[in-house]
Amino acid sequence: MPVGVQRVMNVDFEIGDSMGRPFTFINSAMSADGKISTKERKQVRISGDVDFDRMDELRASSDAVMVGIGTVLADDPSLTVKSEERRAARKANGREENPIRVVVDSHARTPIDADIFKKGEGTRVIAVSGSAPCERVKILEEMAMVIVVGEDKVDLPELVVRLKRMGVDRLMIEGGAGLNWGMLSNGLVDEIYSFVGNLIIGGKASPTLIDGIGFEEGKIMGLEFLSCERMDDGVVLKWRVNAA
Repeated sequence: MPVGVQRVMNVDFEIGDSMGRPFTFINSAMSADGKISTKERKQVRISGDVDFDRMDELRASSDAVMVGIGTVLADDPSLTVKSEERRAARKANGREENPIRVVVDSHARTPIDADIFKKGEGTRVIAVSGSAPCERVKILEEMAMVIVVGEDKVDLPELVVRLKRMGVDRLMIEGGAGLNWGMLSNGLVDEIYSFVGNLIIGGKASPTLIDGIGFEEGKIMGLEFLSCERMDDGVVLKWRVNAA
């Protein structure tokens, strides 16, 4: 088992209609034309050091950080808090130095050598569906807490309720575009923070901030403008999701 990995047994949680969900926000960086990566789905540095520090502060203030399996396979993020001072502050407050790291992985494809397993202390959660291969689930159970939610794909509304039961009150979503769509289309997002950088990526196959099938004309989701702040060579836009 890699150094720093905490093995947690598979746990089942009872779902109740009276349960709430965490306050949930999406944080992302996109180009001026709304792209979050290239047509090859390769990560591009869109923002600078100031925005990276802003993102680190958001992670440090969250109880859990969630990404989709596509982001893990393409970018291999560790999802750790980078600032030593922020990690120390979390521990001083009786918390793990990193937020719970959650991967939405319907078919249990998370590599066992992924950085979320190799880097940083703290709890890892892999959310899979009932269609995930049993042998892959057993392997991941050696590395993380595995939660089975949904039959063919992860049931996101049920997942966030389970995370709430685990003590997650503040949930940060770091993509990708498919997970962003799934969370928004299910009414599970409260706010969106987006750094818009001074790049044009282009390409109809390049992922945008929100992909998926999209809303029909009469069901387009509205946003309430919260703020705009100039940062690095771009701006940070903050929105409240009216339909959440």
